[in-house]
Amino acid sequence: MNCQTTDIILTGFSGTGKSLVAREVAQRLSWAFIDTDDEVVKLAGKPIAEIFRQDGESRFRELERQVIEKACQQKQSVIAVGGGAIVNLRNYELLARSGFIFCLEAKAETIYQRLFQNATYGSGPEVRPLLADESPLESIRQLKASRQPYYANVDWTVHTDRLNISQVADEVIRGWRLLCSARNGTDKDAACWVRTATQSYPVFVGYRLLDKLGEKIEELGLSGRVVIISDETVASIYGRKVEEALRDAGFTVNSFAVSPGEENKNIDSAIRIYDFLVERRVERGDILIALGGGMVGDLAGFVAATFLRGISWAQVPTSLVAMVDASIGGKVGINHPQGKNLIGAFYQPDFVLADCQTLTSLPERELTSGWAEVIKYGLILDKDFFEFLEANVDKLIGLEPATVRQAIARSAAIKAQVVSEDEKERGKRIILNYGHTIAHGLEVASQYRRFLHGEAVAIGMMGAAKLSQRLGLLSVEAVERQQSLLQRFGLPVTFSGLALVDVKKAMELDKKIRTKAIRWVLLRDIGKTTIRSDVPQEDVVSVLRKLSQS
Repeated sequence: MNCQTTDIILTGFSGTGKSLVAREVAQRLSWAFIDTDDEVVKLAGKPIAEIFRQDGESRFRELERQVIEKACQQKQSVIAVGGGAIVNLRNYELLARSGFIFCLEAKAETIYQRLFQNATYGSGPEVRPLLADESPLESIRQLKASRQPYYANVDWTVHTDRLNISQVADEVIRGWRLLCSARNGTDKDAACWVRTATQSYPVFVGYRLLDKLGEKIEELGLSGRVVIISDETVASIYGRKVEEALRDAGFTVNSFAVSPGEENKNIDSAIRIYDFLVERRVERGDILIALGGGMVGDLAGFVAATFLRGISWAQVPTSLVAMVDASIGGKVGINHPQGKNLIGAFYQPDFVLADCQTLTSLPERELTSGWAEVIKYGLILDKDFFEFLEANVDKLIGLEPATVRQAIARSAAIKAQVVSEDEKERGKRIILNYGHTIAHGLEVASQYRRFLHGEAVAIGMMGAAKLSQRLGLLSVEAVERQQSLLQRFGLPVTFSGLALVDVKKAMELDKKIRTKAIRWVLLRDIGKTTIRSDVPQEDVVSVLRKLSQS
Protein backbone atom coordinates (compact mmCIF):
# COMPACT_ATOMS: atom_id res chain seq x y z
CA MET A 1 0.00 0.00 0.00
CA ASN A 2 1.51 3.31 -1.12
CA CYS A 3 0.80 5.82 1.63
CA GLN A 4 0.51 8.68 -0.84
CA THR A 5 -2.29 6.94 -2.79
CA THR A 6 -4.24 5.45 0.07
CA ASP A 7 -7.09 6.61 2.31
CA ILE A 8 -7.47 7.44 5.99
CA ILE A 9 -10.71 6.02 7.40
CA LEU A 10 -12.17 7.15 10.71
CA THR A 11 -14.70 5.06 12.57
CA GLY A 12 -15.88 4.98 16.17
CA PHE A 13 -19.00 5.46 18.24
CA SER A 14 -21.24 8.51 17.88
CA GLY A 15 -19.85 11.52 19.73
CA THR A 16 -16.18 10.73 19.17
CA GLY A 17 -15.80 13.51 16.61
CA LYS A 18 -15.28 11.48 13.44
CA SER A 19 -16.64 14.07 11.00
CA LEU A 20 -14.89 17.13 12.44
CA VAL A 21 -11.62 15.28 12.90
CA ALA A 22 -11.76 13.84 9.38
CA ARG A 23 -12.45 17.28 7.95
CA GLU A 24 -9.47 18.79 9.78
CA VAL A 25 -7.12 15.95 8.82
CA ALA A 26 -8.18 16.28 5.19
CA GLN A 27 -7.58 20.01 5.29
CA ARG A 28 -4.09 19.62 6.76
CA LEU A 29 -3.08 16.98 4.21
CA SER A 30 -4.89 18.73 1.32
CA TRP A 31 -6.87 15.55 0.72
CA ALA A 32 -10.55 15.02 -0.13
CA PHE A 33 -13.05 14.72 2.74
CA ILE A 34 -15.95 12.27 2.63
CA ASP A 35 -18.58 11.80 5.34
CA THR A 36 -20.55 8.64 4.54
CA ASP A 37 -23.50 9.74 6.69
CA ASP A 38 -23.78 12.95 4.65
CA GLU A 39 -23.58 10.94 1.45
CA VAL A 40 -26.33 8.58 2.65
CA VAL A 41 -28.57 11.58 3.35
CA LYS A 42 -27.91 12.92 -0.16
CA LEU A 43 -28.59 9.53 -1.73
CA ALA A 44 -31.84 8.96 0.22
CA GLY A 45 -33.03 12.56 0.05
CA LYS A 46 -33.92 12.60 3.74
CA PRO A 47 -32.29 12.65 7.21
CA ILE A 48 -30.93 9.50 8.78
CA ALA A 49 -33.59 9.54 11.47
CA GLU A 50 -36.26 9.50 8.75
CA ILE A 51 -34.55 6.59 6.99
CA PHE A 52 -34.63 4.57 10.21
CA ARG A 53 -38.21 5.55 10.99
CA GLN A 54 -39.69 5.04 7.53
CA ASP A 55 -37.48 2.34 5.98
CA GLY A 56 -35.72 0.62 8.89
CA GLU A 57 -32.09 0.04 9.80
CA SER A 58 -31.58 -2.52 7.02
CA ARG A 59 -32.29 0.13 4.36
CA PHE A 60 -29.84 2.51 6.01
CA ARG A 61 -27.13 -0.18 6.03
CA GLU A 62 -27.79 -0.90 2.36
CA LEU A 63 -27.37 2.78 1.44
CA GLU A 64 -24.31 3.00 3.68
CA ARG A 65 -22.69 0.09 1.85
CA GLN A 66 -23.28 1.75 -1.52
CA VAL A 67 -21.72 4.96 -0.32
CA ILE A 68 -18.68 3.16 1.13
CA GLU A 69 -18.11 1.28 -2.13
CA LYS A 70 -18.08 4.57 -4.02
CA ALA A 71 -15.85 6.30 -1.44
CA CYS A 72 -13.27 3.52 -1.59
CA GLN A 73 -12.82 4.10 -5.31
CA GLN A 74 -11.20 7.46 -4.57
CA LYS A 75 -7.65 7.91 -3.32
CA GLN A 76 -6.05 10.41 -0.94
CA SER A 77 -9.36 10.79 0.87
CA VAL A 78 -10.15 11.06 4.56
CA ILE A 79 -13.38 9.12 5.06
CA ALA A 80 -15.59 9.37 8.16
CA VAL A 81 -17.82 6.30 8.40
CA GLY A 82 -20.69 5.56 10.76
CA GLY A 83 -19.91 3.80 14.01
CA GLY A 84 -21.67 0.61 12.92
CA ALA A 85 -20.27 0.44 9.38
CA ILE A 86 -17.34 -1.88 10.05
CA VAL A 87 -19.58 -4.42 11.79
CA ASN A 88 -20.43 -5.51 8.25
CA LEU A 89 -17.58 -7.73 7.02
CA ARG A 90 -17.87 -6.53 3.42
CA ASN A 91 -17.59 -2.91 4.49
CA TYR A 92 -14.60 -3.70 6.68
CA GLU A 93 -12.77 -5.53 3.89
CA LEU A 94 -13.42 -2.69 1.44
CA LEU A 95 -12.16 -0.08 3.87
CA ALA A 96 -9.13 -2.14 4.93
CA ARG A 97 -8.05 -2.55 1.31
CA SER A 98 -8.57 1.14 0.67
CA GLY A 99 -6.44 2.49 3.48
CA PHE A 100 -5.69 2.60 7.20
CA ILE A 101 -8.67 2.42 9.57
CA PHE A 102 -8.60 4.54 12.73
CA CYS A 103 -11.01 4.15 15.62
CA LEU A 104 -11.81 7.22 17.71
CA GLU A 105 -12.48 5.84 21.15
CA ALA A 106 -14.13 7.36 24.24
CA LYS A 107 -15.71 6.15 27.46
CA ALA A 108 -19.48 5.68 27.53
CA GLU A 109 -19.82 8.53 30.03
CA THR A 110 -17.85 10.86 27.76
CA ILE A 111 -20.01 9.93 24.79
CA TYR A 112 -23.20 10.48 26.80
CA GLN A 113 -22.03 13.93 27.90
CA ARG A 114 -21.13 14.91 24.34
CA LEU A 115 -24.36 13.63 22.81
CA PHE A 116 -26.85 14.82 25.39
CA GLN A 117 -25.20 17.60 27.38
CA ASN A 118 -22.60 19.30 25.20
CA ALA A 119 -22.76 19.46 21.44
CA THR A 120 -19.53 21.43 21.04
CA TYR A 121 -17.59 18.27 20.16
CA GLY A 122 -19.42 18.08 16.88
CA SER A 123 -22.16 15.55 17.59
CA GLY A 124 -24.84 18.15 16.86
CA PRO A 125 -28.41 18.15 18.03
CA GLU A 126 -29.38 14.95 16.24
CA VAL A 127 -29.08 11.80 18.35
CA ARG A 128 -28.75 8.43 16.62
CA PRO A 129 -32.03 6.50 16.37
CA LEU A 130 -30.42 3.49 18.03
CA LEU A 131 -29.86 5.60 21.16
CA ALA A 132 -33.29 7.21 21.29
CA ASP A 133 -34.78 5.62 24.41
CA GLU A 134 -35.33 6.41 28.09
CA SER A 135 -31.90 5.12 29.23
CA PRO A 136 -29.42 6.50 26.70
CA LEU A 137 -26.32 5.96 28.86
CA GLU A 138 -27.13 2.29 29.29
CA SER A 139 -27.91 2.02 25.56
CA ILE A 140 -24.52 3.54 24.77
CA ARG A 141 -22.78 1.03 27.03
CA GLN A 142 -24.57 -1.96 25.50
CA LEU A 143 -24.28 -0.91 21.86
CA LYS A 144 -20.66 0.14 22.27
CA ALA A 145 -19.82 -3.18 23.95
CA SER A 146 -21.35 -5.08 21.03
CA ARG A 147 -19.18 -3.18 18.56
CA GLN A 148 -15.95 -3.28 20.55
CA PRO A 149 -14.65 -6.53 18.96
CA TYR A 150 -14.98 -4.89 15.54
CA TYR A 151 -13.31 -1.69 16.69
CA ALA A 152 -10.42 -3.84 17.93
CA ASN A 153 -9.62 -4.86 14.34
CA VAL A 154 -8.62 -1.36 13.21
CA ASP A 155 -5.07 -0.26 12.43
CA TRP A 156 -4.87 2.50 15.06
CA THR A 157 -6.92 3.71 18.03
CA VAL A 158 -7.04 7.26 19.37
CA HIS A 159 -8.55 7.81 22.83
CA THR A 160 -10.38 11.13 22.62
CA ASP A 161 -11.75 11.61 26.15
CA ARG A 162 -9.32 14.38 27.12
CA LEU A 163 -8.50 15.70 23.65
CA ASN A 164 -10.04 18.45 21.59
CA ILE A 165 -10.68 18.08 17.86
CA SER A 166 -7.33 19.56 16.86
CA GLN A 167 -5.44 17.24 19.23
CA VAL A 168 -7.30 14.19 17.92
CA ALA A 169 -6.38 15.25 14.38
CA ASP A 170 -2.74 15.48 15.52
CA GLU A 171 -2.90 11.91 16.78
CA VAL A 172 -4.53 10.59 13.61
CA ILE A 173 -1.86 12.16 11.41
CA ARG A 174 0.88 10.93 13.70
CA GLY A 175 -0.55 7.42 13.62
CA TRP A 176 -0.86 7.54 9.84
CA ARG A 177 2.79 8.49 9.52
CA LEU A 178 3.84 5.68 11.83
CA LEU A 179 1.79 3.15 9.90
CA CYS A 180 3.34 4.40 6.67
CA SER A 181 6.79 4.11 8.21
CA ALA A 182 6.14 0.53 9.27
CA ARG A 183 4.72 -0.30 5.85
CA ASN A 184 7.86 1.05 4.20
CA GLY A 185 10.17 -0.63 6.71
CA THR A 186 12.08 -2.67 4.11
CA ASP A 187 14.29 0.27 3.07
CA LYS A 188 17.82 -1.02 2.38
CA ASP A 189 19.29 2.05 4.10
CA ALA A 190 17.46 1.27 7.36
CA ALA A 191 19.99 -0.19 9.79
CA CYS A 192 17.26 -0.84 12.38
CA TRP A 193 13.87 0.31 13.65
CA VAL A 194 12.93 1.79 16.99
CA ARG A 195 9.50 0.56 18.05
CA THR A 196 8.13 2.09 21.24
CA ALA A 197 4.64 2.57 22.66
CA THR A 198 4.54 6.11 21.27
CA GLN A 199 6.49 5.89 18.02
CA SER A 200 7.94 3.55 15.43
CA TYR A 201 10.67 4.85 13.15
CA PRO A 202 13.65 3.81 11.04
CA VAL A 203 17.31 4.62 11.61
CA PHE A 204 19.03 5.05 8.24
CA VAL A 205 22.81 4.53 8.18
CA GLY A 206 24.92 4.81 5.05
CA TYR A 207 26.92 7.06 2.77
CA ARG A 208 25.63 10.09 0.79
CA LEU A 209 22.25 9.85 2.49
CA LEU A 210 21.93 13.65 2.76
CA ASP A 211 21.14 13.62 -0.95
CA LYS A 212 18.20 11.30 -0.19
CA LEU A 213 16.74 13.34 2.68
CA GLY A 214 13.77 14.69 0.72
CA GLU A 215 13.13 11.25 -0.74
CA LYS A 216 13.08 9.67 2.73
CA ILE A 217 10.67 12.30 4.05
CA GLU A 218 8.26 11.57 1.20
CA GLU A 219 8.57 7.79 1.58
CA LEU A 220 7.62 8.07 5.24
CA GLY A 221 4.46 10.01 4.42
CA LEU A 222 5.60 13.30 5.94
CA SER A 223 4.58 16.59 4.39
CA GLY A 224 4.54 20.31 5.09
CA ARG A 225 7.27 22.92 5.18
CA VAL A 226 10.70 22.05 6.57
CA VAL A 227 12.65 24.04 9.15
CA ILE A 228 16.32 23.09 9.56
CA ILE A 229 17.80 23.73 13.01
CA SER A 230 21.58 23.53 13.06
CA ASP A 231 24.60 25.19 14.63
CA GLU A 232 26.70 27.76 12.81
CA THR A 233 29.60 25.37 12.20
CA VAL A 234 27.53 22.52 10.75
CA ALA A 235 25.32 24.93 8.80
CA SER A 236 28.36 26.42 7.08
CA ILE A 237 29.40 22.94 5.89
CA TYR A 238 26.13 21.13 5.15
CA GLY A 239 23.38 23.74 5.34
CA ARG A 240 23.26 24.58 1.62
CA LYS A 241 23.56 20.93 0.58
CA VAL A 242 20.63 19.86 2.75
CA GLU A 243 18.50 22.84 1.69
CA GLU A 244 19.07 22.03 -1.98
CA ALA A 245 18.25 18.34 -1.47
CA LEU A 246 14.97 19.29 0.19
CA ARG A 247 14.04 21.94 -2.36
CA ASP A 248 14.79 19.52 -5.20
CA ALA A 249 12.21 17.22 -3.60
CA GLY A 250 9.65 20.05 -3.63
CA PHE A 251 9.84 21.19 -0.01
CA THR A 252 9.76 24.79 1.20
CA VAL A 253 12.76 25.25 3.51
CA ASN A 254 13.72 27.68 6.27
CA SER A 255 16.92 27.43 8.31
CA PHE A 256 18.07 28.66 11.71
CA ALA A 257 21.53 28.27 13.25
CA VAL A 258 22.52 28.59 16.90
CA SER A 259 25.98 29.12 18.31
CA PRO A 260 27.90 25.84 18.66
CA GLY A 261 28.84 24.30 21.97
CA GLU A 262 27.13 22.46 24.83
CA GLU A 263 26.98 25.70 26.83
CA ASN A 264 24.43 27.00 24.29
CA LYS A 265 21.98 24.14 24.87
CA ASN A 266 19.86 26.30 27.15
CA ILE A 267 16.50 28.03 27.46
CA ASP A 268 17.79 31.20 25.78
CA SER A 269 18.65 29.29 22.61
CA ALA A 270 15.27 27.53 22.72
CA ILE A 271 13.47 30.87 22.96
CA ARG A 272 15.34 32.20 19.93
CA ILE A 273 14.21 29.16 17.95
CA TYR A 274 10.61 29.59 19.20
CA ASP A 275 10.70 33.20 18.00
CA PHE A 276 11.95 32.09 14.59
CA LEU A 277 9.20 29.47 14.27
CA VAL A 278 6.51 31.97 15.28
CA GLU A 279 7.81 34.52 12.78
CA ARG A 280 7.69 31.91 10.02
CA ARG A 281 4.19 30.83 11.10
CA VAL A 282 5.24 27.21 11.48
CA GLU A 283 2.27 24.85 11.94
CA ARG A 284 1.78 21.39 13.42
CA GLY A 285 1.88 19.82 9.96
CA ASP A 286 5.39 21.14 9.28
CA ILE A 287 8.65 19.31 9.96
CA LEU A 288 11.67 20.29 12.01
CA ILE A 289 15.05 18.82 11.02
CA ALA A 290 17.85 18.67 13.60
CA LEU A 291 21.06 18.87 11.56
CA GLY A 292 24.18 18.53 13.66
CA GLY A 293 25.61 16.86 16.73
CA GLY A 294 24.06 15.84 20.02
CA MET A 295 23.68 19.40 21.26
CA VAL A 296 21.62 20.40 18.21
CA GLY A 297 19.56 17.20 18.40
CA ASP A 298 18.74 17.69 22.09
CA LEU A 299 17.89 21.37 21.63
CA ALA A 300 15.89 21.02 18.42
CA GLY A 301 14.07 17.97 19.79
CA PHE A 302 13.15 19.89 22.93
CA VAL A 303 11.73 22.68 20.77
CA ALA A 304 9.85 20.16 18.59
CA ALA A 305 8.35 18.53 21.70
CA THR A 306 7.12 21.82 23.16
CA PHE A 307 6.26 24.08 20.21
CA LEU A 308 2.51 23.88 19.46
CA ARG A 309 2.45 20.97 21.97
CA GLY A 310 4.59 18.90 19.62
CA ILE A 311 5.46 18.95 15.92
CA SER A 312 7.05 16.37 13.63
CA TRP A 313 10.83 16.25 13.62
CA ALA A 314 13.75 14.20 12.38
CA GLN A 315 17.31 13.67 13.53
CA VAL A 316 20.06 14.13 10.93
CA PRO A 317 23.20 13.64 13.05
CA THR A 318 26.58 14.74 11.72
CA SER A 319 28.77 13.67 14.64
CA LEU A 320 29.67 10.14 15.66
CA VAL A 321 28.29 10.60 19.19
CA ALA A 322 24.98 11.74 17.79
CA MET A 323 24.80 8.96 15.19
CA VAL A 324 25.21 6.12 17.65
CA ASP A 325 23.63 7.59 20.77
CA ALA A 326 22.04 11.02 21.09
CA SER A 327 19.89 10.85 17.94
CA ILE A 328 18.21 7.55 18.88
CA GLY A 329 15.65 7.16 21.63
CA GLY A 330 13.83 10.47 21.89
CA LYS A 331 15.65 11.97 24.86
CA VAL A 332 15.45 15.71 24.28
CA GLY A 333 16.31 18.54 26.59
CA ILE A 334 18.30 21.57 27.62
CA ASN A 335 20.79 22.20 30.39
CA HIS A 336 20.30 24.02 33.68
CA PRO A 337 23.26 25.82 35.30
CA GLN A 338 23.22 23.18 38.03
CA GLY A 339 22.91 20.11 35.85
CA LYS A 340 22.96 18.69 32.35
CA ASN A 341 19.63 17.88 30.66
CA LEU A 342 17.63 18.65 33.80
CA ILE A 343 14.87 20.18 31.63
CA GLY A 344 13.52 17.88 28.94
CA ALA A 345 11.20 15.17 27.73
CA PHE A 346 10.97 11.88 25.89
CA TYR A 347 9.83 12.80 22.38
CA GLN A 348 10.66 10.37 19.59
CA PRO A 349 11.65 11.61 16.11
CA ASP A 350 9.93 10.45 12.93
CA PHE A 351 13.22 9.07 11.61
CA VAL A 352 16.98 9.23 12.04
CA LEU A 353 19.27 9.66 9.03
CA ALA A 354 23.01 9.20 9.62
CA ASP A 355 25.21 9.98 6.63
CA CYS A 356 28.60 8.50 7.54
CA GLN A 357 30.24 10.73 4.93
CA THR A 358 29.82 13.68 7.31
CA LEU A 359 32.31 12.10 9.71
CA THR A 360 35.12 13.04 7.34
CA SER A 361 34.57 16.72 8.12
CA LEU A 362 34.76 16.32 11.90
CA PRO A 363 37.76 17.67 13.80
CA GLU A 364 39.97 14.79 14.94
CA ARG A 365 39.20 15.37 18.62
CA GLU A 366 35.44 15.30 18.07
CA LEU A 367 35.61 12.13 15.98
CA THR A 368 37.77 10.47 18.63
CA SER A 369 35.27 11.49 21.29
CA GLY A 370 32.51 9.61 19.50
CA TRP A 371 34.21 6.23 19.70
CA ALA A 372 33.58 6.21 23.46
CA GLU A 373 29.84 5.67 22.93
CA VAL A 374 30.53 2.95 20.35
CA ILE A 375 32.84 1.14 22.77
CA LYS A 376 30.19 1.51 25.48
CA TYR A 377 27.74 -0.69 23.55
CA GLY A 378 30.22 -3.55 23.43
CA LEU A 379 30.95 -3.16 27.13
CA ILE A 380 27.34 -3.20 28.30
CA LEU A 381 25.61 -5.63 25.95
CA ASP A 382 27.70 -7.25 23.22
CA LYS A 383 31.05 -8.89 23.91
CA ASP A 384 31.32 -9.98 20.26
CA PHE A 385 30.98 -6.36 19.18
CA PHE A 386 33.63 -5.33 21.71
CA GLU A 387 35.98 -7.89 20.16
CA PHE A 388 35.09 -6.60 16.67
CA LEU A 389 36.17 -3.15 17.81
CA GLU A 390 39.42 -4.53 19.26
CA ALA A 391 40.19 -6.19 15.93
CA ASN A 392 39.37 -3.16 13.75
CA VAL A 393 40.75 -0.12 15.57
CA ASP A 394 42.96 0.99 12.67
CA LYS A 395 40.19 0.64 10.06
CA LEU A 396 37.74 2.57 12.22
CA ILE A 397 40.17 5.36 13.03
CA GLY A 398 40.98 5.54 9.32
CA LEU A 399 37.25 5.74 8.49
CA GLU A 400 37.25 2.70 6.22
CA PRO A 401 33.65 2.95 4.88
CA ALA A 402 32.39 -0.63 5.19
CA THR A 403 33.83 -1.08 8.69
CA VAL A 404 32.57 2.31 9.86
CA ARG A 405 29.05 1.65 8.58
CA GLN A 406 29.06 -1.76 10.30
CA ALA A 407 30.14 -0.26 13.61
CA ILE A 408 27.61 2.58 13.48
CA ALA A 409 24.78 0.32 12.32
CA ARG A 410 25.48 -2.19 15.10
CA SER A 411 25.68 0.55 17.73
CA ALA A 412 22.39 2.03 16.48
CA ALA A 413 20.74 -1.39 16.54
CA ILE A 414 21.81 -2.00 20.15
CA LYS A 415 20.50 1.41 21.20
CA ALA A 416 17.26 0.83 19.26
CA GLN A 417 16.72 -2.54 20.93
CA VAL A 418 17.12 -1.09 24.42
CA VAL A 419 14.93 1.94 23.71
CA SER A 420 12.22 -0.25 22.16
CA GLU A 421 12.08 -2.30 25.36
CA ASP A 422 12.22 0.67 27.73
CA GLU A 423 11.29 4.00 26.17
CA LYS A 424 11.30 6.16 29.31
CA GLU A 425 14.17 4.71 31.33
CA ARG A 426 12.11 2.82 33.87
CA GLY A 427 14.08 -0.37 33.49
CA LYS A 428 16.71 -1.68 31.08
CA ARG A 429 17.48 1.68 29.46
CA ILE A 430 19.44 2.75 32.52
CA ILE A 431 22.34 0.54 31.33
CA LEU A 432 22.95 3.01 28.49
CA ASN A 433 24.23 5.38 31.18
CA TYR A 434 27.32 3.29 31.85
CA GLY A 435 30.03 5.84 32.63
CA HIS A 436 27.64 8.77 32.45
CA THR A 437 27.27 9.49 36.16
CA ILE A 438 30.89 10.54 36.51
CA ALA A 439 30.87 11.97 32.98
CA HIS A 440 28.04 14.37 33.78
CA GLY A 441 29.79 15.33 37.00
CA LEU A 442 32.92 16.23 35.03
CA GLU A 443 30.95 18.19 32.46
CA VAL A 444 29.02 20.22 35.02
CA ALA A 445 32.05 20.83 37.25
CA SER A 446 33.92 22.19 34.22
CA GLN A 447 30.85 24.18 33.04
CA TYR A 448 30.75 22.12 29.82
CA ARG A 449 33.91 23.86 28.56
CA ARG A 450 36.65 21.32 29.33
CA PHE A 451 35.52 17.95 27.98
CA LEU A 452 33.74 16.76 24.89
CA HIS A 453 30.92 14.40 25.86
CA GLY A 454 32.69 11.26 24.68
CA GLU A 455 35.86 12.23 26.52
CA ALA A 456 33.92 12.60 29.75
CA VAL A 457 32.15 9.28 29.10
CA ALA A 458 35.46 7.50 28.54
CA ILE A 459 36.77 8.75 31.89
CA GLY A 460 33.41 7.93 33.49
CA MET A 461 33.52 4.38 32.13
CA MET A 462 36.97 3.90 33.62
CA GLY A 463 35.58 5.12 36.93
CA ALA A 464 32.64 2.71 36.70
CA ALA A 465 34.95 -0.18 35.79
CA LYS A 466 37.31 0.56 38.68
CA LEU A 467 34.32 0.84 41.01
CA SER A 468 33.05 -2.53 39.71
CA GLN A 469 36.47 -4.04 40.41
CA ARG A 470 36.62 -2.47 43.89
CA LEU A 471 33.23 -4.05 44.73
CA GLY A 472 34.42 -7.47 43.59
CA LEU A 473 32.22 -7.57 40.49
CA LEU A 474 34.75 -7.23 37.67
CA SER A 475 38.15 -8.83 37.03
CA VAL A 476 41.36 -6.84 36.71
CA GLU A 477 41.77 -8.29 33.18
CA ALA A 478 38.42 -6.87 32.05
CA VAL A 479 39.29 -3.43 33.46
CA GLU A 480 42.61 -3.52 31.61
CA ARG A 481 40.95 -4.56 28.32
CA GLN A 482 38.52 -1.66 28.60
CA GLN A 483 41.30 0.81 29.35
CA SER A 484 43.45 -0.53 26.51
CA LEU A 485 40.70 -0.16 23.91
CA LEU A 486 39.82 3.35 25.04
CA GLN A 487 43.47 4.39 24.84
CA ARG A 488 43.95 2.77 21.40
CA PHE A 489 41.18 5.02 20.13
CA GLY A 490 42.95 8.00 21.70
CA LEU A 491 40.42 8.57 24.47
CA PRO A 492 41.32 9.91 27.94
CA VAL A 493 41.04 7.66 30.99
CA THR A 494 41.91 10.20 33.71
CA PHE A 495 41.35 13.87 34.50
CA SER A 496 43.06 16.66 36.42
CA GLY A 497 42.51 20.24 37.51
CA LEU A 498 39.00 19.84 38.93
CA ALA A 499 37.98 19.89 42.59
CA LEU A 500 36.58 16.47 43.53
CA VAL A 501 33.97 18.13 45.74
CA ASP A 502 32.57 19.93 42.68
CA VAL A 503 32.49 16.74 40.61
CA LYS A 504 30.79 14.81 43.41
CA LYS A 505 28.21 17.58 43.97
CA ALA A 506 27.30 17.56 40.26
CA MET A 507 27.02 13.75 40.31
CA GLU A 508 24.49 13.97 43.12
CA LEU A 509 22.21 16.09 40.88
CA ASP A 510 22.31 13.44 38.17
CA LYS A 511 18.95 12.28 36.76
CA LYS A 512 19.72 8.65 37.59
CA ILE A 513 19.40 9.32 41.31
CA ARG A 514 16.45 7.69 43.05
CA THR A 515 15.60 8.26 46.72
CA LYS A 516 18.83 10.29 47.06
CA ALA A 517 21.00 7.32 46.05
CA ILE A 518 22.91 7.20 42.77
CA ARG A 519 21.97 4.21 40.64
CA TRP A 520 25.35 3.05 39.38
CA VAL A 521 25.61 1.09 36.15
CA LEU A 522 28.45 -1.36 36.77
CA LEU A 523 30.00 -4.32 34.96
CA ARG A 524 30.12 -7.97 35.95
CA ASP A 525 32.00 -8.82 32.75
CA ILE A 526 32.40 -7.37 29.28
CA GLY A 527 28.88 -7.40 27.85
CA LYS A 528 27.19 -7.87 31.25
CA THR A 529 25.90 -5.10 33.52
CA THR A 530 24.38 -4.72 36.95
CA ILE A 531 22.67 -1.80 38.70
CA ARG A 532 23.67 -0.89 42.25
CA SER A 533 22.26 1.81 44.54
CA ASP A 534 24.21 0.73 47.62
CA VAL A 535 27.72 1.79 46.60
CA PRO A 536 29.56 3.15 49.67
CA GLN A 537 30.56 6.81 49.40
CA GLU A 538 34.12 6.02 50.44
CA ASP A 539 34.49 3.74 47.40
CA VAL A 540 33.22 6.46 45.09
CA VAL A 541 35.61 9.02 46.54
CA SER A 542 38.50 6.57 46.32
CA VAL A 543 37.83 5.91 42.63
CA LEU A 544 37.52 9.63 41.85
CA ARG A 545 40.89 10.23 43.49
CA LYS A 546 42.49 7.49 41.40
CA LEU A 547 40.99 8.96 38.22
CA SER A 548 42.36 12.39 39.09
CA GLN A 549 45.83 11.20 40.14
CA SER A 550 46.62 8.51 37.58
